[in-house]
Amino acid sequence: MKILVLAGGLSPERNVSLSSGALVCQALRDKGHQAALVDLFFGLDGHEEGADLYAAPIPEEFKRVDRQAPDLGALWARRRSGGRSAIGPGVLELCQGADIVYLALHGTCGEDGRIQATLDLLGVPYTGSGCLASAIAMDKDLTKRLVAGQVKTPRWETVTVTEERIPELVARAALPAVVKPIASGSSVGVYIVNTRAELENALAESVKLGGRTVIEEYISGRELSVAVLEGRALPSIEIIPKVGFYDYANKYQPGATQEVCPAQIPAQWEERAGQAAVTVFQALGLSVYARADFMVTGDGTLYFLEINTLPGMTPTSLVPQEAAAAGIDYPTLCETIIRASLEARKGGL
Repeated sequence: MKILVLAGGLSPERNVSLSSGALVCQALRDKGHQAALVDLFFGLDGHEEGADLYAAPIPEEFKRVDRQAPDLGALWARRRSGGRSAIGPGVLELCQGADIVYLALHGTCGEDGRIQATLDLLGVPYTGSGCLASAIAMDKDLTKRLVAGQVKTPRWETVTVTEERIPELVARAALPAVVKPIASGSSVGVYIVNTRAELENALAESVKLGGRTVIEEYISGRELSVAVLEGRALPSIEIIPKVGFYDYANKYQPGATQEVCPAQIPAQWEERAGQAAVTVFQALGLSVYARADFMVTGDGTLYFLEINTLPGMTPTSLVPQEAAAAGIDYPTLCETIIRASLEARKGGL
């Protein structure tokens, strides 16, 4: 099969995406597929005319994830082709020449439904959920509104933060709290705040990320993640950061977090977490695969936090670990996602 792996893009999570894409591309090549890795933002920029991307080596630097999110402004300066499009030169033509596009994108410009809608209009099949479900799941406020009657979720308020509103928001907020952008992933822009000074700083950072922000009740407990693959929950994984919380650095630096899979929790907790993940998956109209994140308190109360429609596929990512616990190796997981996605696109999902 001829598979175009689309990664990178204009997202704070682009480095994570490139790492996911590099590993997916290599796994698919190892399974005998023709696979090419292409950066959504740069496209053919920098490639020699007529270059065969399906035979091109995968850059080793793509397989590593930097501790810091990238400077997106600097990316525009690096793209020689110029223009204002978030889609680089030749990308759409390459997509049309593939049997399927494997979306290894994360965050905005990839996980929010826009690239899915573009590929739908082109008649090109792609992996993961469809455009509408992806857009809904990317919006943390809308997701919580849709599932709040079916699963328990922390109390929250969604606000538009401006510099002028920060004093008012700080004064009325209940602490401790979690501050997070309404549409972002990999814990980019997420802060756990215990004091009003910390909240003020977090909200100031939120302005830089567009202002639309969720201020959420902080739940103390054990953090679990449950992947859903083809409508079924995989074994849960417990996330135990060695320092702080499960932020961007702890997610992608080997050894920064202890990850226990299957999670060492009571059987009834495991069952409830799996059921809740599938409930959210179905309520949002998702398809193929996703990963739901939860907190569980000491008395076993389960709180749904958010769901990721294109979860990471790096060496330290959670979904491959959960799949392995279910007896599914990494290359087989990649092929399963492709097969299920082709079926989903035929079914109009």
